[in-house]
Amino acid sequence: MAFEEKFLRTPPPIEVGGRRFKRYHVSADPTGIAPEIEKAAYAVLPELLPEPDGTPSAGFVVLHRGGDTGAYLNVYSWVWDNVLHFRGAAAGQPALDCPDLDPTHFIVLTRPWIGCVWELPPITHERDAWVTHMLVPEQPDLDAYLADSLAEGSTGGRA
Repeated sequence: MAFEEKFLRTPPPIEVGGRRFKRYHVSADPTGIAPEIEKAAYAVLPELLPEPDGTPSAGFVVLHRGGDTGAYLNVYSWVWDNVLHFRGAAAGQPALDCPDLDPTHFIVLTRPWIGCVWELPPITHERDAWVTHMLVPEQPDLDAYLADSLAEGSTGGRA
């Protein structure tokens, strides 16, 4: 199987359900993800949030438009001070029990998968940003965390 990197975009953060999220969009298309797919993905996002637990309400999402009919939304929320909570949704992917090939018809996933090779690069950056801005300082700085995103470009090089 041939491997090719995809494009990574970082749209501005959004607030959903009282949580502030950094956003990463992954696509093989250099123009990005179609607006109708983005709108449908973010409409299901509230269903993927954990209950508030006193941890600053923040996290990041990875929206990935696959090379076939699939679209994927990975939602990572910070909980319990230093733990990353995950929930996901997918659309247009029969292998994940999606009911049709429509990339705007998202369903909540029950599989414990946290992301594919193109969706994982933000996780390392986000771990480091959370430690730097939220855990190390005497006073956590949520705004600094939200401003610290992985740079746009490729999803990452191979070693």
